Parts: sequence; C-alpha cells; structure tokens
Amino acid sequence: MSDIIKVVVDAMGGDNAPQAPIKGAIDAVNENDKIHVVLVGRTDDINTELAKYKYDKERVTIVHADDVIGFDEPPVMAIRKKKNSSIVVGMNLVKHGEADAFVSAGSTGAILVGGQFVVGRIKGVERSPLAPLIPTAKGPALLIDCGANVDARASHLVQFAKMGSIYMERIVGIEKPRVAIVNIGAEEEKGNMLVKETYPLLKECKDINFIGSIEARDIPKGDADVIVCEAFVGNVILKLYEGLASTLLGKVKEGLMSSLRSKIGALLIKPALKSTLKQFDTSDQGGAPLLGLNGLVVKAHGSSSSVEITQAIRQCIQFNEEKINEKIKENLIIE
Repeated sequence: MSDIIKVVVDAMGGDNAPQAPIKGAIDAVNENDKIHVVLVGRTDDINTELAKYKYDKERVTIVHADDVIGFDEPPVMAIRKKKNSSIVVGMNLVKHGEADAFVSAGSTGAILVGGQFVVGRIKGVERSPLAPLIPTAKGPALLIDCGANVDARASHLVQFAKMGSIYMERIVGIEKPRVAIVNIGAEEEKGNMLVKETYPLLKECKDINFIGSIEARDIPKGDADVIVCEAFVGNVILKLYEGLASTLLGKVKEGLMSSLRSKIGALLIKPALKSTLKQFDTSDQGGAPLLGLNGLVVKAHGSSSSVEITQAIRQCIQFNEEKINEKIKENLIIE
C-alpha cells in the first residue's frame, strides 16, 4: 500500500457535479492501479452515480460531507462557517496526512482560502500562487499566478518564479526552463512599479533561467516556459486565452461548413487540423496546482468534464512521485 497515492476528489464541486467528478475519478482508478480515490460529498448522491460504473471497490472510499460551498459565496466566510463542506472536509484529509492530494472544480475563492488556511503554506512561502499550464506553439508553459494573489509584492513574484521553475523542470521535464515576467515591452525600464521592482531581483536569481520581459503577444508563440505575473494580469491572460481559442475554433468550423466545396476540403484536412487543434486543447492540461502548500491542492476549471478531472488526478501522481513540495522547501529557505 505504500505505493498507493490517495487523491481526494470533491464530488460536489463544479458545474457538472457530481457526474463529472465521479466519472473522472472512476476512470482514473480504472486506468491506474496506483490510485485510491476518496470521494467527498453527499453519500446518497455519490452512491447513485457510482452505481453506473464498474471499478475496484477497495480503491474508492466515500467520506460524507453535508454542505456545498457555492460559487457566489464569500470565500473566507464560507470556509469558516461551512466546516462540513466537501472542500473543507477534503482539505482536512490532506492536512492530517490521510490523503496525498485534493482535486476540486468548485469555488476558486474557497479553494484558494482553504488551501492557505486549512492545508497551510510551506514555511518560508509568502504566498501560494495558482499555476495552470497553458498551450503554446512550443509546448505547455506555466502561467504563475493566474488568480490567487491580486496584490502581490516583488518578493512574491520572485518566489513564484522559483516555484514555477521547479515545477516545469520536474513535472514537464524542461531543463533550465526560461523564466519571463509579463510586461508592456521588452525593455527593462518599462512596466508598472511592481514589474520595475521585480525585474532586477529576478536578474539576480542564480537558481532560475531569467530571460527578461515577455509581451502578451509572445506568450502563445512559446517564448518562455514560466510566465510570471500577479494574479490580476494572469487571470486576464488566461481568460482571454480561453475565450479567443473557443471563438477561433467556432469560426474555423463555421467556415469549413459554409459551402459544399469547403465541406469537401474539410474532409481532406480533417486529420491534420485535428492534430493541430489537439495541441491547444486545455483539457489535456488538467487543473492548476496551488503551489507552496504543505499538501497538493489542484483547482480544476469550474466547467470541467470527466476527462479534465481524470487528467487532474494524473497530475497528482506525478507531483507526488517527483516530490515537488520537498523541492520547493529545499529551494525557498529564508536565510
């Protein structure tokens, strides 16, 4: 049992709960015998969904939680008052060492607050950033932070850069990942006060491969592996990325179906087009880990399908095997 990785899945979190989280969890269990899933939520609802599937019942556990934290609830108040919610109960399992990771497509705010105050930050970590992988022309890049710390300081961004470098090297396998800070120009003297203060600090970091500023238009080209910014900027980048990808895909399909001639052409290019578009499929990236915590917390998109939940669980296995938390502890010692 020492090789088994226990992942808590919030069965009540997300737009498609409990169906998507439970199907995603069962698919993960059925494809990998190293996984034990703990489904947290309302027992009756979970059992109703589980009845639809065949799986190894010894590797799926249910932990009852009466409450659900809604997307519109104030996060801090919800975490404090709803102690028996699926998010708080699930995170407590990680905090007390009864599970290795927690995955949820539920309220982003509640997950961020719960991660920092229930699971807790690693000693020396000033802030925990939310860090999703985003597709680029040269492979995935890490956007850090995309939603956790709107009012970040320069010292926070430096730590984000270090944590992001560790993640990309250990999880994605990129040697000396290129680190860049989001800016409105390539020149060092450009940017707001936060960027101007952070830039020289990143230049002085000997344990990261800092390449300077990156403009938003160069992110999809894959000009950096770790993209550092505070959460307001990161969230705008992420949402624009998602919206533009969806719009372009819709327009491509519309154009290909506009006439008989284009439909015939669509059949001819379908294999190549499908392969190209697959590279920009965000469901392959799973969820966004909240880095720098005493345990692994992964935030999946609120509209996640079962495929994205399964991928988020796969992430937890790799994160655990590569001992990312231990690497962050080793590299973020405050002198």
